[in-house]
Amino acid sequence: MKIRRIIKIFVYVVLVFIVIFGCLLVITRPHTPPIKDDRGRIIPGSIALLEKVELGGLKQWICIRGKDRSNPVVLFLHGGPGMPMMYLAHKFQRPLEEHFMCVQWDQRGAGKSYSKKVPIGSLTVEQILADAAELTQHLRERFDKKKIYLVGHSWGTYIGMLLIKRYPKLFEAYVSMSQVVDDTRGREIADSFIKERAHKIGNQEALDEMAENPDGFREKWLFAFGGELYGETSYAPLIVAGLKSPEYGLFDIQKVAKGSNFSSQHMAYNAIEGTISQNIHSVDVPVYFFTGRHDYTTPFELIELFYEQLVAPRKMLVWFDNSAHFPFYEEPQRFAQKMVGIVLAETQKSETR
Repeated sequence: MKIRRIIKIFVYVVLVFIVIFGCLLVITRPHTPPIKDDRGRIIPGSIALLEKVELGGLKQWICIRGKDRSNPVVLFLHGGPGMPMMYLAHKFQRPLEEHFMCVQWDQRGAGKSYSKKVPIGSLTVEQILADAAELTQHLRERFDKKKIYLVGHSWGTYIGMLLIKRYPKLFEAYVSMSQVVDDTRGREIADSFIKERAHKIGNQEALDEMAENPDGFREKWLFAFGGELYGETSYAPLIVAGLKSPEYGLFDIQKVAKGSNFSSQHMAYNAIEGTISQNIHSVDVPVYFFTGRHDYTTPFELIELFYEQLVAPRKMLVWFDNSAHFPFYEEPQRFAQKMVGIVLAETQKSETR
């Protein structure tokens, strides 16, 4: 009798666990919520899609959101390599959806697109460029657009700058957030910043770790001293924001770190030799540099120098005084305001041509 009772209790516990686990899967099932009006009704002509598309022979996730399908399309290129932006979109993108069709793309090996089945040999800059060009063409045809807007962040600006150089006729304008310019020089500036701050506040641990292994501890101390997120001391706010993403379920959240490690470890830089500043001196697309005043991850002083040297049809350096490396996340209202301003400016230029 006791054995039967124990078995019944065990079965009951297992069933309860299965039900709870199933409910959690349903509740946290990835989705992108419909775009609704003030009365809670879905806005006619709006779009809210979370789907896979095939790029370069590999299925990859995109999220498309916008209030009006006739609005301009903007494609976001995330950082990393392998660090998605889609899981943060709910924190900054909603105001943009009033004016744009916003497209978030988890590149091969990143975020929702991470899988052990992604061929390591396909993780090359050339392949990412090919995927980006294919996705751009897909969006142009799907929404009947002659050109689209391109926004890159960090690693995404490395891809973005190469993309507009190669395919200028595809893009109306390019917004560069935290532009990658020269990694070697950037690391030197970041290390000097960390050591200066550590000396100033007497943080011997930072000095010891940077002396021991700067590549292993640089990101830790950039976050600790506000060179990644201004006014913060860790990446915790990004994690908390990511956990609230409707587009990312429990299993997807686990892929963020896995995809980042996988992509960073295996990415082959085979498109150019040397740095962006050494290779790109002019482009045929208007460029807007959105730069955090406190960014020491892609140091603002290098971005300013690159901006001054770059030849473009139109260019502008837009400062975000309360931001470091993530201006779109740290100052979302200003980011949205400047994005809308760019569209108005470029639309007026197009009408006069």
